[in-house]
Amino acid sequence: MGVTRPGPAAVLAVDAGNSKTDVALVGPDGSVLCSGQAGGFQPFRTGVAEAVDVLAEALADAGLDPRSPDGPCAEHVSACLANADFPVEERVLAAEIRGRNWGRSTAVHNDTFALLRAGLPAGSEPRGVAVVCGAGINCVGMTPDGRTARFPAVGRISGDWGGGGGLAEEALWWAARAEDGRGEPTELARALPAHFGEDSVYALVESLHLGRIPAERRHEVAPLLFAVAAAGDPVAVSLVHRQADEVVAMAVVALTRLELLGREAPVVLGGSVLAARHPQLADRIAAGLAERAPYARVSVVTAPPVLGAGLLGLDALGTPEAAHGKLRAHFG
Repeated sequence: MGVTRPGPAAVLAVDAGNSKTDVALVGPDGSVLCSGQAGGFQPFRTGVAEAVDVLAEALADAGLDPRSPDGPCAEHVSACLANADFPVEERVLAAEIRGRNWGRSTAVHNDTFALLRAGLPAGSEPRGVAVVCGAGINCVGMTPDGRTARFPAVGRISGDWGGGGGLAEEALWWAARAEDGRGEPTELARALPAHFGEDSVYALVESLHLGRIPAERRHEVAPLLFAVAAAGDPVAVSLVHRQADEVVAMAVVALTRLELLGREAPVVLGGSVLAARHPQLADRIAAGLAERAPYARVSVVTAPPVLGAGLLGLDALGTPEAAHGKLRAHFG
């Protein structure tokens, strides 16, 4: 049983991704009173209640009792959640969290909004676009009047391409076809099996298919792809360039929807693929945005997304800017 309260709190900030969940209890002055972490948030696999149980585990890790009889632990819950891709999913998740009585009010957003809010300049209005490219790819935008731009971002069925998982699939596809003769030659056909200790792409595919190589190790493929591209392999270079072009396309569409294309506006980039700052990827994104969105102010955010969830919560309460600054300094 955790302690019930470390002090008066304004916001319970939650950032829940596919692989891990972070929470931070934020005081009215922006100070972080406590924080905790738990596993991944995957309601599409576990169900809504079980997924929110993971958030409760993060609260317990922070020293909070998620079933405390003392009432809400914060004025407001600001939860930015992976897999909350449609408004209907946000509403269902918000209802479940509201039922846990962790805050007097609750707001649920897709986790890409946390990246966007964390990347906006201090003291600025909530205006801009964010593209996240980590395990998957997504893009959102918002303006001070409450308008948003977003994509379903549930994979190929919603028109998405890339992210670490998508790049891994593409690299394996090209490697397999290079080895068996259906496709053009690529160094990927040598580099991928060598990395996993296999003597051929055929053997690598067999090991992945039969589970001898755990599925979670596929995330190791994307860095290999970038290394092969950096050495000049045409196939790998084409995949890196296509990923860059997808990032640019999403950002330009979101800016256009929000009528920001013709005015100065932040474009925030984040996620493991973009935060790695691979030169071939970063340079092509910069060139593409310079051509198609010349007023965009591009930045890469590496601060933890729970910062963005906390800032959104402070926004909702109308907290003075000094509190925002203190919260940013904590995660700086």
